[in-house]
Amino acid sequence: MEAIGHPARRRIIDELAQGDRTAGELAALFAISRPGVSRHLKVLRQARLVSPRREAQRQVYRLTPAPLAEVDAWLGRYRDWWAGALDALEAEVRRMNEQGGGDDR
Repeated sequence: MEAIGHPARRRIIDELAQGDRTAGELAALFAISRPGVSRHLKVLRQARLVSPRREAQRQVYRLTPAPLAEVDAWLGRYRDWWAGALDALEAEVRRMNEQGGGDDR
């Protein structure tokens, strides 16, 4: 999912996972301009990862986790592969150490 490809958008998601935030509160966390944060929020809104609501003059954002479940399901296909690859690496390191070819640092 392209929307979570940028580190700033992932950080916004992390912040919203802790609770709702205003656009201003989110912008205060970044070294980029407030319009830059607004552009990231727009991408997240379009991906349905966040939803805004009006509170007086403020825009408050809430995390919408359902689309993240889609990402999790897609990543699930690769978890078994990674687990197998890491198990194979561990077995190879053990084999090398048993043969005296490994470095125990």
